[in-house]
Amino acid sequence: MRQAFQLAYRVVGHREDAEDLVQEAFLAAYQYLDSFDASRPFGPWLMRIVLNRGANLRRARSRRETEPETDAVSPLPSALEDSERAEARVQLASAMATLSERQRVIVTLFDVDGLTSTEIGEMLDLSAGTVRWHLHEARRTLRGLLSRFFKGDV
Repeated sequence: MRQAFQLAYRVVGHREDAEDLVQEAFLAAYQYLDSFDASRPFGPWLMRIVLNRGANLRRARSRRETEPETDAVSPLPSALEDSERAEARVQLASAMATLSERQRVIVTLFDVDGLTSTEIGEMLDLSAGTVRWHLHEARRTLRGLLSRFFKGDV
């Protein structure tokens, strides 16, 4: 349940939406339990349902929005370090938003959740090699977009 919520939150970005998404995913899993292949692990199958439902929710939400969420300005922190961290978070979110949905999910599952390329491949119905290629391409893109944070000239 916790893993499903964490994934849902990363996909939709809002706690309430993530809670609804997890509940909907569990209901869908129950409804389609007869189509589940018992010879395979249950976790990746459930996470795939969460990902699919979350992607549908994001698409529906993006059609209704008139301005991107990344334009929101947070209050200025008092310390320079806090300000730099806040800027880095905004830049990271902006850079992640440039990735394809698949690459964004793969980076999150691999680098944040610690899943292996094989586990991610099972969730996304991709080979482990394809997952690693998408991860490589996504990291290359992120490195280019965030290079100023790695050079120290913030």
